[in-house]
Amino acid sequence: MGDRRLAATLFASRVVAGIFGALGDPLARLVRDTGSADPYPIYESIRARGVLVPSRLGPLMTASHPLANSVLRDARFGVMPNSEMTGLDLDLRGHGPLPVVDPIEGSFLMRNPPDHTRLRRLAAPSFSPRALREQTEIVESVVAGFLDELAERPSFDLVTDFAARVPIKVICGLLGASDAEHARMMDWGTTLAGAIDGVRTMRQVHTLRRTLVELNEFLTEVAEDHRARPREDVVSHLLADPDLSREDLLATSGLLLAAGFETTVNLIGNGVLALLANPEAKRRLIEDPDCAPNVVEEVLRLDPPAQFSGRTALEPVELAGRVVPKGTPVILLLAAANRDPEVFADPHRFDIDRPNAKDHLAFSSGIHYCLGASLARMEGAIALRALFTRLPGLRLVGPVRRRPSRAIRGPLRMPVTARTRSTVA
Repeated sequence: MGDRRLAATLFASRVVAGIFGALGDPLARLVRDTGSADPYPIYESIRARGVLVPSRLGPLMTASHPLANSVLRDARFGVMPNSEMTGLDLDLRGHGPLPVVDPIEGSFLMRNPPDHTRLRRLAAPSFSPRALREQTEIVESVVAGFLDELAERPSFDLVTDFAARVPIKVICGLLGASDAEHARMMDWGTTLAGAIDGVRTMRQVHTLRRTLVELNEFLTEVAEDHRARPREDVVSHLLADPDLSREDLLATSGLLLAAGFETTVNLIGNGVLALLANPEAKRRLIEDPDCAPNVVEEVLRLDPPAQFSGRTALEPVELAGRVVPKGTPVILLLAAANRDPEVFADPHRFDIDRPNAKDHLAFSSGIHYCLGASLARMEGAIALRALFTRLPGLRLVGPVRRRPSRAIRGPLRMPVTARTRSTVA
């Protein structure tokens, strides 16, 4: 698909979404949203239409927690890359003889068994309980070091100066990359996270192409270094498999950056926003830092980084009294399921004492349950606990800018200060 045709197709998609959105189609309203608007009223309008709601755009949708959880665990449903669902060819060939690998589209995130099972098993040792214990002290040291630096500033950006730097530092360790790569990896992570729910403009296509070429070159260098000097990290574990293809190596290692970055940076950012909007919860965290894990679970429930996911029927399936034909996409509104009143009492309230907060679907469910969920939880708890314990007067000093994404929700810019108003004056 040439760029002119691709540009026309993207434009037509936006036009169709705009028309159907104006006519009240809820999925079209979500599709045309760029992440700046509050999606939760749209989710509630979908919930009000029933358990399984059709869209004029083709897919079915559900805001039901029990149904979403059931589909995620049902082997009759599988994943399908965005490129196959949309039919869009973004022409990611790059400049060399080898194809450019997209770590989202090409990884086990978009694979069904047996490929998914095999590739996930190779990456799993880096996220074992033992590996997590080893990472805890590292994350605590990283967070403390960043806060030592930020405490001296009159103001700073919570996302770029803190929330994004924590997961990037950890990912560098997992990949065996040097600290000099932090800035580039942060840019790559932001670009990849923004493309998880597809691309909308040619400008985004060009940025994605450039990012993937740079990322592929970087990951190839990392792999070559690990072949020469094996170590105890995820890349060396992957290279130990003699049957692993180049594409699978680059996709799996690249997924660590894309998924590890977007989950943690937005968990921390959304957590800070929730605590600033709920002074009593903030006070509790400051007085009792051990409640940080509870805070993290409630943030993940109320305002999760991953807003929705999708599955495709691999065969005809009866679902909520409807026969779903083979090949039909089903959009699982995870953020809406996390506010299902049938599962969570007073679901729109931020309650760090909620007894069943951990029943959320923020990390998906079934065989595609997030491999790095425990690491993200640990990073989030350490970051929020240390941030508010060290800087209890933290507050916003400017408007919050959201990420331009529909599937990923979190702040892109968040100016804050820890100084009191009297000190600033």
